[in-house]
Amino acid sequence: MRHLICGIDGYIGWSLALHLAKDGHEVYGVDNLSRRKNVEEVGSWSATPIPSMAERVRIARDIFGVEIGFFQGDLLDYPFIRDVVKNSKPDAIFHLGEQPSAPYSMISRENAVYTQENNVIGNLNLLFAMKEYANDSHLIKLGSMGEYGTPNIDIPEGFFEVEFRGKKEKLPFPKQPGSFYHLSKVHDTHNIMLACKLWGLRATDIMQGVVYGTRTKEIIDDGLLTRFDFDEVFGTALNRFCAEAVVGHPLTPYGRGKQTRGFLALVDSVQCLTLISENPPEKGEYRVFNQLDKLYSVNQLANIVHREGERLGLKIEIENIENPRVEKSEHYYKVDHKGLKRLGFKPTRPIIDEVRIMLEDLMRFRGRIAQKMDRIKPRVSWKEGMPRLEEQSTPNYVAWCEKA
Repeated sequence: MRHLICGIDGYIGWSLALHLAKDGHEVYGVDNLSRRKNVEEVGSWSATPIPSMAERVRIARDIFGVEIGFFQGDLLDYPFIRDVVKNSKPDAIFHLGEQPSAPYSMISRENAVYTQENNVIGNLNLLFAMKEYANDSHLIKLGSMGEYGTPNIDIPEGFFEVEFRGKKEKLPFPKQPGSFYHLSKVHDTHNIMLACKLWGLRATDIMQGVVYGTRTKEIIDDGLLTRFDFDEVFGTALNRFCAEAVVGHPLTPYGRGKQTRGFLALVDSVQCLTLISENPPEKGEYRVFNQLDKLYSVNQLANIVHREGERLGLKIEIENIENPRVEKSEHYYKVDHKGLKRLGFKPTRPIIDEVRIMLEDLMRFRGRIAQKMDRIKPRVSWKEGMPRLEEQSTPNYVAWCEKA
């Protein structure tokens, strides 16, 4: 099959590209490299050093003998993405190319506007390019479980049956996003549904849980590493805890730590995306998968990292801190996620094993993490945004790592 990956330079995008190319598929990728710029903007970097896209493509060719086509450009540039879609003629388009951070979208008015403009208009441009030049392609769009919020009822896969005043109808499940980022994903969902209805496009909208991990089976060389963010803006909870653990920083669950979400290993995100591409919907069909493995509270994740870290000889403390977000501190959370299991999804390994691999990988890069530990403390308030970046008084984790 011929695949186009929008957002190929990202955490999931690069991992997916390696997997598909090594599997014998024809792979093309698009990226404007904004993730690198945005992470640098908030004063951080990837814990894992990652080379340029040109170098990544060369290393993949040298190690696996594969050719990955890369086009640098922006989804907001319609002539650019139109020509890429027209010339690559993809069987499947993976749309991972959006600003992916809820905290980033809450920093300021400018960040909220940028997030929604980048995500919503970029997605619309891709839909119109498909309408004109790839009407039979399969759009695989990375959404978020955060679109649903935390309702006090079970969360179905996209749709549910409602009875109102004696009549029944199957309707999209109500969305209750908690950030301007998650709201941009809701807009995407509605635009994709409409495009399928009007133009006969086929699309799978993935409501993905939080992804964690440092590697997939294709990442066998440091030159093939995918990025790993750990700062408070781009680093998700479990990834952040593992980074804190390897430099001796207390693990920092927000608030009471009872917030519950769905989680999925990076290797399993790639597995699910591959399964979806191999099993496309019918023409004109819009379908939804909730993509996750298991549900965990933030405290449960911290305890897993604490236990596995101490087995590796790390001294770890857990320190719950004030929650900068506006969210329920404790809530009901039950999610349907049978669709991908019906396609054959099986978790690769238990979360405990995955955490051990993450800690072992990150210990090699503890020096890079230590240099940016002042960016792990939450500064983005859902109510107040982010104050001007300034130097903060923090423990010297660089010196700690040099002694460890």
